[in-house]
Amino acid sequence: MKKIILLLTILFALCSCKKNESIETVKTKKLYVRKEPKTVSYTLENTKQWLAQNEKKDAKMNIALAINRTDKTNFTKMDSVIIPSDFSGDLEFYLPFPTHIDYLKDIDKIIYFSYPTQTFAAYENGELIYTGPTNMGRKKDPTPTGLFYTNWKAEQTTSTFNDEWDLRWNFNIANKEGVGWHQYSLPGYPASHSCLRLQEKDARYLYDWADQWVLADEENVKVKGTPVIVFGSYDFDEPKPWLKLLENSKAINITENKIEQITKPILNSILLEQKNRKEFQKTK
Repeated sequence: MKKIILLLTILFALCSCKKNESIETVKTKKLYVRKEPKTVSYTLENTKQWLAQNEKKDAKMNIALAINRTDKTNFTKMDSVIIPSDFSGDLEFYLPFPTHIDYLKDIDKIIYFSYPTQTFAAYENGELIYTGPTNMGRKKDPTPTGLFYTNWKAEQTTSTFNDEWDLRWNFNIANKEGVGWHQYSLPGYPASHSCLRLQEKDARYLYDWADQWVLADEENVKVKGTPVIVFGSYDFDEPKPWLKLLENSKAINITENKIEQITKPILNSILLEQKNRKEFQKTK
């Protein structure tokens, strides 16, 4: 009888552990509820006329600014702007990055900046968690492409090109070159001196979300920050690429296969740095 009671006790304990593991899994798994518009098509509208009816509608304005790769101040200066026929969806359905990329499932955090589409996207284990517009390096000062890692950050700093330029929510990705993302004017095309300009709300989000490096000393990095991939090129002699949306709403979409193609050659390096960060965190 005692043996039976002991056996039942062990079985109950094992079942309880498995149940708790299942509950913990459910608790830690993030659910992404997205609202997709019924249809997506675009027209070119007179800016002043459109603003007269929609300027105070924040949800519409946020989408319109992102589609035109600009901010409120520069938007009002444009003669015409690209406007979707249906504003009922979430922002990510009006920008080119895919909402899920299975290939990235093992990467805890990663950010992509697309030069051709002038947009960025942040992913957690393959799920798109944040996206928006950017204005990258102008023709004479292109933004370097490739794999980078976030390093130091500052809520406010001064530009190395002009000490009168204040940069808010600056997060550096190429320390020696002085390249990083930050809040600054978005005229609606690549116009920076190689940095990645963002709307302030986007710069602040990535500033809080991405990880800084950990230095072993003044010269050596012990743990790298969040991986950042800048890819593609911008044809400065052609019309803005997002004008193609007027003919085809999917004309500049970035596919999952494209992201996999870009990431595959450097995936092992990214995972190795991620493992290094996790091991360091265990020792803290």
